[in-house]
Amino acid sequence: MLVKRRNGDTASTGRLSQMAAAVSARPLDRRSFLRASGLTVGGLAALGAMGAGMTRRVEAAEGFTDMSQPIEIRTNICTHCSVGCTVKAEVQNGVWVGQEPAYNSPINRGTHCAKGASVRELVHGDRRVKYPMKKVGGEWQRISWDQALTEISEKMTEIRGRSGADSVYLLGSAKFSNEGAYLFRKFAAFWGTNNVDHQARICHSTTVAGVANTWGYGAMTNSYNDIRNAKTVIFMGSNAAEAHPVSLQHILEGKETQRANVIVFDPRFTRTAAHATEYVRFRPGTDIAVMYGMLWHIFENGWEDREYIASRVWGMDQIREETRSYPPEVVERITGIDGETLRRTAEKFAKERPSTFIWCMGGTQHTVGTANVRMYNNLLLATGNVGGEGNGANIFRGHCNVQGATDFGLDVGNLPCYYGLGAGAWRHWSRVWEVPYEYFESRFDAVPAKGGRDARTPAQNMEVAGITSTRWFDAVTLDAEEVDQLDNIKAMLVFGHGGNTVPRMQDAQRGMNALDLLVVADPHPTTFAALHSRTDNTYLLPICTQFECSGSRTASNRSVQWGEKVVDPIFESDNDYAVIYGLAQRLGFADEMFKNYEMVQGKFGMEPTPESVLREINRGGWSTGYTGQSPERLKAHMANQQHFDLVTLRALPDAPEEIRGDYYGLPWPCWGTPELRHPGTHILYNTNLPPMEGGGAFRPRFGLDRDGETLLAEGSWPAGSEIEDGYPQFTYGVLQQLGWDADLTPQELATIRRIGNNDPEAMAAVSWSLDLSGGIQRVALMHGCVPFGNGKARAVAWNLPDPIPVHREPIYSPRTDLVAEYPTREDGRQQRMPNIGLTLQTANLENRVAEQFPIILTSGRLVEYEGGGEETRSNPWLAELQQDMFVEINPADASSRGIVDGGWVWVTGPEGGSRARVKALVTERVGQGVAFMPFHFAGWFQGEDQRGNYPEGTDPIVLGESVNVITTYGYDPVTGMHEGKVTLCQIAAA
Repeated sequence: MLVKRRNGDTASTGRLSQMAAAVSARPLDRRSFLRASGLTVGGLAALGAMGAGMTRRVEAAEGFTDMSQPIEIRTNICTHCSVGCTVKAEVQNGVWVGQEPAYNSPINRGTHCAKGASVRELVHGDRRVKYPMKKVGGEWQRISWDQALTEISEKMTEIRGRSGADSVYLLGSAKFSNEGAYLFRKFAAFWGTNNVDHQARICHSTTVAGVANTWGYGAMTNSYNDIRNAKTVIFMGSNAAEAHPVSLQHILEGKETQRANVIVFDPRFTRTAAHATEYVRFRPGTDIAVMYGMLWHIFENGWEDREYIASRVWGMDQIREETRSYPPEVVERITGIDGETLRRTAEKFAKERPSTFIWCMGGTQHTVGTANVRMYNNLLLATGNVGGEGNGANIFRGHCNVQGATDFGLDVGNLPCYYGLGAGAWRHWSRVWEVPYEYFESRFDAVPAKGGRDARTPAQNMEVAGITSTRWFDAVTLDAEEVDQLDNIKAMLVFGHGGNTVPRMQDAQRGMNALDLLVVADPHPTTFAALHSRTDNTYLLPICTQFECSGSRTASNRSVQWGEKVVDPIFESDNDYAVIYGLAQRLGFADEMFKNYEMVQGKFGMEPTPESVLREINRGGWSTGYTGQSPERLKAHMANQQHFDLVTLRALPDAPEEIRGDYYGLPWPCWGTPELRHPGTHILYNTNLPPMEGGGAFRPRFGLDRDGETLLAEGSWPAGSEIEDGYPQFTYGVLQQLGWDADLTPQELATIRRIGNNDPEAMAAVSWSLDLSGGIQRVALMHGCVPFGNGKARAVAWNLPDPIPVHREPIYSPRTDLVAEYPTREDGRQQRMPNIGLTLQTANLENRVAEQFPIILTSGRLVEYEGGGEETRSNPWLAELQQDMFVEINPADASSRGIVDGGWVWVTGPEGGSRARVKALVTERVGQGVAFMPFHFAGWFQGEDQRGNYPEGTDPIVLGESVNVITTYGYDPVTGMHEGKVTLCQIAAA
């Protein structure tokens, strides 16, 4: 499949490339294609002319698949991006022999992108980790599962004894199933730490913080399918054509049927921009000023939706006032966009409705990522574009279950389903898990006073957010006095996460080398297994793919889909459930942690069934509405995909009774118990429908009033509501005041009494999110009300560092003339460590860094690869398509540096002498003074080939430098999101 390289610098042209070149100079028709490819009639006939001596009958070797066996069709979900495409696997005699996209899926409708079309190779790939290994004296050695898990557990216990539970860092995965993610977070709770995180930290943690602090939940409000209803679509920092290719079928069909405006704001002319009706280039890192520039024209011309603002939005007057600081000439000076362009796009967004706003990591990976998101939201609120068909915040997430893994608490600041870390949240999950709260308290460390900061008791430490995945290595190497826990991080367990996905890879390498224990659990060895000089106490565990186990995953639109196990785990791999159980067993808490699950014999030991794990999630996930999606309901949806409408996602009238009325995948919130048969919520905050039909309102999470003004909706309520105004969240006390408590069943009331310890005051405080019976939710819905209340969205979030967002220059800004006027935030402490962004920004000015590194460097995705790229670069079908890491550079910048297209160059960065040797792609896709690099590569490090560091036979087919060798310091103060989209660099011919 792959072409063989002639030398270290060049590759011979592949067969398909030769064919393409042969026909590119003339019109391509069927005849010329066949002639160029050698597949003419004569060529085909020649095959039949081969003599008997040239051919022989192929005989299956002993143990091979019996081809006479029937083919079974098994249904699973693509393990790449968040669109949620269904894969139909053809299995014969236990072997995956073929695949097709699901033609009945309302999401992918018989289509796959390049990655999805090649997922079978992930299972059969010969470059997978085949058995457990550990490093001994610098050499990888094969060991058994029992030896691996026993030694790891013993080392964890030893480290805990001298450095505390927080010294073990648990890095989870957006590749987990929902059940796997939930178990991993539960494992962290039983171990006694909040140092647990996953990929959402580096893709949409700022989205979750920004959106949840605006109107209730930090998730996509509508769906890919619903974008078909939009009349105006804005992409900002999203290249869906490459990052989420199948989603584009919905957008482009909607563009045609609605004659919609598709406007792309991006520093780079992307493949998505090629489909736009208008492309707008702007300087990276200036999103807030762009949004204010649009709002200036909206407010100046009276295009805002005043009725919507008055009834459903709080604080927009303060945003209007701040907007006056960003007139067109100021915005052009900051962003490079002229006022007329912003006027034109603002008018379309405000007047040609419904309008939707789509963003991805181009908007989130910034020191102002949370503020960026809040400004996107404010544009939507000002124009009344949230809570209806065809509008909303459509947030395209990156990995197959990054939404679900986030929902289930793989986050340093949350327990499952966004319950936070307060005592009430811990007590809730203690009740669900049937384990005393005091047990968890006993598992957490007491933290001594450090650097004049207060000490923490174990109970207080339980409620403090952990260390983020963007800075775990700082917590390894900083002086212990600077890290607000008992000791530094000493050990890491990494499940399904690449080590090349965050900036400052030199520091990450130092952190890996300094650990006392490193465990990498993954189908493929990642950078965590290769980018270090460790010689011992390093383990590699072969976890199987999600095609080799069953479980549910949540797509970006909140639809939950059940993946059926296609084949048993191959080689000596095993699934996440079994490995988590095996560790818990050896650490002494498996009996308590797994006591409520159905346990079955797995490949190497016992494991819980995912169905029983999901049922426990259903018993506890009230706050997010993960209570109605039982395994049976989800499986029924997968079996009846053809009965769901393409646009509304609702089951058609002639659908089987078991799914009738449901929205596909029961998108959360799916209120109440499964027996209540809530249909799921296709569009969040939609007051046009009754809540029991998927309608809703904004969630009043931040009190009932502020500055003498109500935070409850005024004159707005969901259709059919018996309360025709705003109202707070439902508690048992609220039901009593309304006289609706009589609607509770005796069993529901008994559960509320038990939670409230039969104390009337405590019972009154039992809320819709704590009531394990579901009775409070059921009664609220029965009366046409949303369980969480009916409030206003907040244009101003007074609890965040910048309550009113303001433009701030990147730490590594090329515009030194703007830094004094728009500095980054002051130094502070977040997530247990110092953030010294302002100190660095000041030093950059003093050292004239922008003169030495005059090119802005940004990063992004390719259609061929995903994430850190280890699995996709190990797939021969994908590796053929993109064999070199590269940097896009504008022709003017290339010419002035003597750089030619396809030539090798050095990209150097401003921190630590960082450098990367890559190929130049000279193109006008990037403007002058801007460069772009994809972030999927690793295996080369600052010009040195690291292939020998991988265990033999597991090295990815394609290696390359990582852009995150060059990207630099910078962290969002709310979430710790890194600054991955704006730094400075220099580029020179190699």
